[in-house]
Amino acid sequence: MPKFTDQTYLQNTQYRNADNLNARIAIHERFSTNPQGWYPWLWDRLEQLPAQARVLELGCGSGALWSACPERIPPGWSLTLSDLSEGMLKDAWHNLVVLGRGIKFEPIDAQAIPYPDETFDIVIANFMLYHVPDRPKALSEIRRVIKMGGVLVTATAGADHLKEMHDWFERLNATMDIPAFNNPFTLENGLAQLQAFFNPVELQRYEDGLRITEIPPLMAYLESTSTYSGHSEAVFTQLEQELTRQLQAQGVIEVTKAAGLFSAVK
Repeated sequence: MPKFTDQTYLQNTQYRNADNLNARIAIHERFSTNPQGWYPWLWDRLEQLPAQARVLELGCGSGALWSACPERIPPGWSLTLSDLSEGMLKDAWHNLVVLGRGIKFEPIDAQAIPYPDETFDIVIANFMLYHVPDRPKALSEIRRVIKMGGVLVTATAGADHLKEMHDWFERLNATMDIPAFNNPFTLENGLAQLQAFFNPVELQRYEDGLRITEIPPLMAYLESTSTYSGHSEAVFTQLEQELTRQLQAQGVIEVTKAAGLFSAVK
């Protein structure tokens, strides 16, 4: 099983706590070209949802969605935040307990959600469905626990997201495990997957890119990923040297971003 969907690896290594995720969030916060920022953009869409709602987030990670814009959380939302990783939940609790919102934190596998039918008005899955081994089963479970007329909001990446990073490693290491990189739930193929369970489904894209001006946070990002972390130290050293030369010559390293979200109604 590719690391991308290996739940044992994800739970015990990649997402044992928020450190790897934070390294990836940091590079987007520092070097993204869209001045609005991902979370404010996402909240512009979330604020269109009912002001009174029971909300479940699957794969909450460090709770960044809520800590980024706490003033925009509707007072009438009752929040249950979940993650497969107990370490992630601990970090999320630490980050969000100061909000005083009475948030519920639970370890949940999206393939077996321990709630009765039609419990939630809104389910949020922010950049996580591509990690689920059996997405049809997870989408069936999500549909089951959403009330009639409720909505799933799920963000993901497009096929070209960070494509330059993939090209760097593919060039340096011809034995790269390509299937481990493939995103099984993208902006391009996610619509058909969701339409098997929800109707209507709407896609909205977030226009952005990266203009990176420092090497250390870029290398920290690469080393934090399940896709690239398995490469040898020699490959990382060579890549760092090449990127340093590129930055010195050009003053910036540009990387493509492709992100967006689906809103899917039951």
